[in-house]
Amino acid sequence: MESHHLRLTASEIGGLWTNYVSDSMFVCVYKYFLAHVEDHEIKTVLEHALDLAQQHIEVVTKIFKEEEHALPEGFTEKDVDIKAPKLFIDEFLLFYTKQMTKGALVTYSTLLPHTFRNDIREHFMSCISSTMELFNDVTKIMLSKGLQVRTPYIPYLKEVDMVEKQRFLAGWIGEQRPLTAMEITNFHANLQTNFLGGTLVTAFGQVARTEDVRRYMREGKKLANKHTEIMSKYLKHDDLPAPTPWDAYVLVTKEPPFSDKLMMFQVSMMSAAGMGNYGTAIAGSPRRDIAAEYSKLLGEVGLFAENGASLLIKHKWMERPPHAVDRNELMK
Repeated sequence: MESHHLRLTASEIGGLWTNYVSDSMFVCVYKYFLAHVEDHEIKTVLEHALDLAQQHIEVVTKIFKEEEHALPEGFTEKDVDIKAPKLFIDEFLLFYTKQMTKGALVTYSTLLPHTFRNDIREHFMSCISSTMELFNDVTKIMLSKGLQVRTPYIPYLKEVDMVEKQRFLAGWIGEQRPLTAMEITNFHANLQTNFLGGTLVTAFGQVARTEDVRRYMREGKKLANKHTEIMSKYLKHDDLPAPTPWDAYVLVTKEPPFSDKLMMFQVSMMSAAGMGNYGTAIAGSPRRDIAAEYSKLLGEVGLFAENGASLLIKHKWMERPPHAVDRNELMK
């Protein structure tokens, strides 16, 4: 038991702040989705996702008010128009929710080891368990509807086989070994993330109000297509199927349901997740050519993310996160 009141640490403040901003965006997104969804099963999942986001905001609001810490602005009703025409077909809403829950589980699992107060630990453990439940619900519905894209099948191992040749690490010169199960997994996961990103920037590029935001979305679509082609090539080289893009899930409309600020934040979030996924893929691939390819792609996403941050700053859409004190400035 905690015998006295503990101040929030930097990691706890940063985690709660990020949690609030992200879920305030999801509240806007899912309210819009729910205003247009027609499939009853999918609607149930979206209601679950909205409820979780609202619960998280309530918890963070309570903690910050008790600590007299300013709440972030995040996203509000000003950032969504639920009466705008439908932008995505219902099936895409499942793909979106599946990918967002995957990203949330990574984020919460990263934050949890850096929390110390009982209430903060309990909050993020609750976030993990409730998000796992949502992830499971989405997966079951996608499987029942034949929408879940599985990773390719590979033969079962019949016996233990030790690596004996250096070519296991090689990749550029000579015969290339087949992809390992984890290399296949990472290519498949990163293709799915790029398909989601490509679909979102396609839709956002149609409805964005600001020309430089529309231009940025077009650049994002080119980048997603390029990365998709490169990663699909590795799977096809080993006669493995590559998943197909989701661009057809975007409907024809130019009326924006979201503010440009919200759409830029969503793409920024996806870019950050993409860089993390590429880093994981680099660590999980012993083949030098694959690690080098991912390193190059990671740099391209990093540059794209930096350009996006510059746009957010230019339009005064980026909130300054909680930060350390600038002692040098105070001493002037």
